[in-house]
Amino acid sequence: MKTFSSLTLLLLTLPISLSSCGSSDRQNDTAETDTVVAGVSPLHVEGRYLLNADGDTVVLTGPSLGWHGNWGRFYNEGTIKALKEKWGANVTRAAIGAHKAGDITKAYDPDSAYSVNLASTVIDAAIANDMYIICDWHSHDNTLDNAKEFFTVMTEKYGDSPNVIYEIWNEPLEIPWQEVKDYANELIPVIRKNAPSSVIIVGTPRWDQEVDAAAESPLEFDNLLYSLHFYADTHKEWNRSKAEKAIEMGLPLIVSECGSMNHLGDGDINYESWNEWIDFADKNKLSVLMWDIADKDETCSMLTPDAPDNGMEWTDAQLKPWAKLAQETIKKRNGR
Repeated sequence: MKTFSSLTLLLLTLPISLSSCGSSDRQNDTAETDTVVAGVSPLHVEGRYLLNADGDTVVLTGPSLGWHGNWGRFYNEGTIKALKEKWGANVTRAAIGAHKAGDITKAYDPDSAYSVNLASTVIDAAIANDMYIICDWHSHDNTLDNAKEFFTVMTEKYGDSPNVIYEIWNEPLEIPWQEVKDYANELIPVIRKNAPSSVIIVGTPRWDQEVDAAAESPLEFDNLLYSLHFYADTHKEWNRSKAEKAIEMGLPLIVSECGSMNHLGDGDINYESWNEWIDFADKNKLSVLMWDIADKDETCSMLTPDAPDNGMEWTDAQLKPWAKLAQETIKKRNGR
């Protein structure tokens, strides 16, 4: 396996602009939805809410990039700039594939150098564009050793940069919460060594649906969010009931991936179910990342195959219906 030694990375001096998110709303359990357009204030978790340095509730909304191994052509500064300036996003997500899966043939294993370089490219671009970015270990399996290596490299480079949120296991499949919890208990200290105050996202069992299981036995670390995923044409009220239970138990959630179609990322857009999910997210002040910036022939891939690599050059005709719904949702939630 071609590896990328953390000792070869140069530490960056990052240009950081700190600003209030502009909301006087504090964490509470009301249904008011005074959405915050985030700058790059340092974030932390208090209770079940994501807050900025002034203690204001922060709600992040934007699209996730696709698997880096197949859609690395979109991992560039122009795409990140377009998501900020044209889409109104205040966050994006670098989905760094940990392993081969289905038609995903290029991943951290076996090419860690390529993976780290692409992650760094879009993280640097997010910092330059005053955006938050999730550094996502996009894995379905327990790949603890490689995850430790990857996050050692990334945290040595970015540490507690206020722009960067670390997501340690995208979607555990049919894996019990105790195994996920054990994985997190080993990996979080690796991240905390170089990024002691960073926000970390922890996956939950069965494709991030069983958040109620995590709520019954949460981890004992500060500044954690737990991921909830949904695809609106498949996951409906029964899945929101699990999320509601977790919220009632005080678990801080983030929707780090979602779609308006079925769980395979295909089929028709279910606008009614999508709106129900977004109303739920608004009510509970949940950040939302939408899947994905890619050009595959499926509903969830937001772009047509002829879309340029550089997002600043995309035309309206190259944005598929899901991209346009995502843009509408982003601009509404971010007040753009």
